[in-house]
Amino acid sequence: MTRPKATWNRLNKNIASCTSCPRLIEHCQQIAEVRRRAYQDFPYWGGPVPNFGDPKARLLIVGLAPGAHGANRTGRMFTGDRSGDWLYRALHKSGFANQAESTTRDDGLELEDCAITGVCHCAPPANRPTIEEIHNCRDWLTQTVELLPVHIFLALGQIGWKASLDYLIANGNWEGKRPKFGHGASVQLEDGRWLIGSYHPSQQNTFTKRLTEPMFDAVFRKIRRLLTKQGAT
Repeated sequence: MTRPKATWNRLNKNIASCTSCPRLIEHCQQIAEVRRRAYQDFPYWGGPVPNFGDPKARLLIVGLAPGAHGANRTGRMFTGDRSGDWLYRALHKSGFANQAESTTRDDGLELEDCAITGVCHCAPPANRPTIEEIHNCRDWLTQTVELLPVHIFLALGQIGWKASLDYLIANGNWEGKRPKFGHGASVQLEDGRWLIGSYHPSQQNTFTKRLTEPMFDAVFRKIRRLLTKQGAT
């Protein structure tokens, strides 16, 4: 029998070598060549960013896409930018991460019972992937969900919520009117799993106080309670 870690690593290797969206590949590589002044001496990843986390995770976080000078630079989801600072700080407080800092792929960060994926695995221009590009990445989300023992989907932002719902509806886990996205929105699915929404920890939301740290932490406390009810971690 193939071990979960080996299958997880193979999936991530395949994601990193994807060439389905030429516009996005070109954009990622261009950013890596030009670079931001503050990172002139930092070797950029410059391509599709694989999933990150525990191959036995019950919590799957669905973000939008790698940040141009965050994950597209470091090669790890939510690593090297302020969105990641917020996310990993919250994950550490709630016991899903062994540390609050996320700066490089070799900084020692590990996740437990949690994995992070994206609707898109390449950094899109203006942070806006096209419908076709989202569609091209859909199979990676499907493979990710089918590999993990997911009990809770945490969608960061409207696009993450829509992509998660699209997957769940296509696989018979939700029928009827589509539930609306909102911060703290939670829906129990037909099979007992949960879909939870949160505002994305982007600077657009955190600088304007649309998302505060207590609001973000509350989402992860709720997730921890739900997982604890399911069984000991």
